[in-house]
Amino acid sequence: MLTPDSTTEKNTPSPSSPGTAAPRGAVRRGAPGLLAEHLGPTLKFLLVGGVVFLLDAAMYNVLVFWHPTHGWGEGLMHANPLTAKIIAIAIASCLTYLGNRLWTFGDRPRPDTTRSIMMFILINLIATALQLSCLGFSRYVLGLDTVLADNISGTFIGQIVSTSFRYVTYGRFVFPRR
Repeated sequence: MLTPDSTTEKNTPSPSSPGTAAPRGAVRRGAPGLLAEHLGPTLKFLLVGGVVFLLDAAMYNVLVFWHPTHGWGEGLMHANPLTAKIIAIAIASCLTYLGNRLWTFGDRPRPDTTRSIMMFILINLIATALQLSCLGFSRYVLGLDTVLADNISGTFIGQIVSTSFRYVTYGRFVFPRR
C-alpha cells in the first residue's frame, strides 16, 4: 500500500541526479537569506537618510527663509543659498556617518577609522557637489528662488541624486565587508 510519504518520495527527483534542478528547500532558504542580507541594510540606510533628510531640509529652510525678527519670508541667508546648503549638509553628514557606522553597517568590521572617515569625506564632497549643482541650476540658471523651487531642486531632486551616489559608494568604500 502506498502512503502519501512514499508517493512523494518516488516522484521527487534526487538532488544529486544529473540534469535536475536544485531542491525546492534550497531555493527557498537562499532567496530569503539574500533578501535579508540586502533588505535590512537598505532599510536602515533609508531610515537614517530619512531622519537626516528632514534635519537637512529644516536647517536649510530656517537659514534661507526665516528671519529672527521678521519671521518667514527672506531669511538671513536668502542671498547665499549655496552656503546655507553647505552648512546644512555638513551637519547632516556628521549625523549620517554616525548612523550608518553604528547601525546600518554596524555589523561590518572597522578596519581603519581614518581611512573610513577620509573616504566618507571624499564621497560626501562629491555628493554635496551633486546636490549643490541641482540647487545652483534652479537658482542661477532658471532664476527660481521661492521656497518651493529651492526645496524641489536642492532638497528633493538634489537629495535623490546625492543619496543614490552615497548608497552605492558607502558600502564599497567607507564601510567595506573585508
